Amino acid sequence: MSETRDHILQFFEFAHLREDLQPFSRPFAELAQWMVTNLPRNAERTTALRKLLEAKDAAVRAKISRQD
Repeated sequence: MSETRDHILQFFEFAHLREDLQPFSRPFAELAQWMVTNLPRNAERTTALRKLLEAKDAAVRAKISRQD
């Protein structure tokens, strides 16, 4: 990622995930990077990134959730 690297972007990395989970995480990483590149650094951008991170985590959990 570019010089616009933000601390929170580390939590959007997905290469460490199982291969079948990466497609569910990758779009969130791409959107997070786009946001850091295109939005001014301020409290609202931080809030947006944190909520996006919550959504990414929930999407990955939804994929691995067992249907009991």
